[in-house]
Amino acid sequence: MSIRKNIDISAYLVVGPENTKGRPAVTIIKDAIEAGFTCVQIRTKVASAIELIQLTREASEVIEQAGKSDEVALLVNDRLDVILAARKQGIKVDGIHVGQSDIPVGVCREYLGEDSIVGLSARTHELFEYIKTVDVSQIDYFGAGPLHETKTKPDCGLDLDGKIVIRSLDEISELAKISPIPVVIGGGVKLADIPPLAHTGVDGFFVVSAVTEADDPKLEATNLVKAWNLNKLNPISK
Repeated sequence: MSIRKNIDISAYLVVGPENTKGRPAVTIIKDAIEAGFTCVQIRTKVASAIELIQLTREASEVIEQAGKSDEVALLVNDRLDVILAARKQGIKVDGIHVGQSDIPVGVCREYLGEDSIVGLSARTHELFEYIKTVDVSQIDYFGAGPLHETKTKPDCGLDLDGKIVIRSLDEISELAKISPIPVVIGGGVKLADIPPLAHTGVDGFFVVSAVTEADDPKLEATNLVKAWNLNKLNPISK
């Protein structure tokens, strides 16, 4: 079965070499996968194409060595060229995540094929109207947020007026209700945020620094996964 049809975005790591406190990104990816993370997105603004292909190769090999190639999706942020080049070299990359100003999802789908995952950052401006009306036929999930302002991606939640729009738990609950496709929420998410976030009905959380900059990435990743799973299994009764 295609991993696209079996995608799990419940515990989603975003990582690049600039977010690891000088540690190899692949070791943090390995820690996160062993802790139970279900999706990995390689995102960097500092690595060259060659470096990014190599990191993608290392991440793919770590997933394979863990026996989770059919369970853990490996995505690359924005760089369609890197994904195509990596695949040409035999590297298993499952798809792409793009923002509103990146390569259009239709182009990604055309080049990557029907078995690939295409994720899209939901539009901040008029978010709820956008979610209700956008054509999702080429998209597998929405990324949304931020829950808090974040130094990792200072433009996360940037509206047309140049202000950062923070999403409340009530707004996230509404988003989960109206979205026709799965939603993953991030932006400054920490362990304490997981229980209330799990109760909103969204499909997952994404983190960067909570794991990649932790003193013990594997321990922090484990705690995040446990908290999410526990609260999804024991929802607050209404």
